[in-house]
Amino acid sequence: MAQAKKVTFWVLVVFVGYTIIHSPARAAELVQLGFEGISDAAKSIGEFMTQLIN
Repeated sequence: MAQAKKVTFWVLVVFVGYTIIHSPARAAELVQLGFEGISDAAKSIGEFMTQLIN
């Protein structure tokens, strides 16, 4: 099982590296979308907690 995790990890690392080298603009766009999603989730949680307090 540990061997499968290692192989999966390295395949993912190679894929990410290939994507960054092959299409850096698209990779940057995907990272930006990811951070925007995290930001939106944090804002939603903050609004939810605010509504619980009020």
